[in-house]
Amino acid sequence: MPLSEEELRLLEQMERALVEEDPKLASTLRGTAFRRSARRRAIVAGACFVLGVVVLMTGAVARITPIGIAGFVVMLVSATIALTALRGQQAQATPDPRAAAHPSHGFTVIDGGRTGRLRRQRRGGGHSFMSRVEERWRRRREDGGY
Repeated sequence: MPLSEEELRLLEQMERALVEEDPKLASTLRGTAFRRSARRRAIVAGACFVLGVVVLMTGAVARITPIGIAGFVVMLVSATIALTALRGQQAQATPDPRAAAHPSHGFTVIDGGRTGRLRRQRRGGGHSFMSRVEERWRRRREDGGY
């Protein structure tokens, strides 16, 4: 029988309280089985990746394109599975008690927008990219360098 929303909320509150009170115990309770299965998945995916390399090279040497493509797909899928398993294992090893409560859990903030452009302009002497290119072009034409 699944837990109700209230029970799930209470369980999450208890888990957060445990993490805040004793993070080491919470880490121990959270995940030896998960880490073990993630490690096993990563190892199997690594073996499949090597198998994909062998299939890819076999297809390339035998000049059979579909076999080479199949080997590449096997490599791509196994690498994705291995990275997902390793990232999940790292996320479980270092829990952030604030991340579970935050609505943007799982998302990251990337610096960008106007501040990045302003920094680049200051570094380049305050000129835009096009003005620097035009200045270089003008100097080349004056020096007879083309």
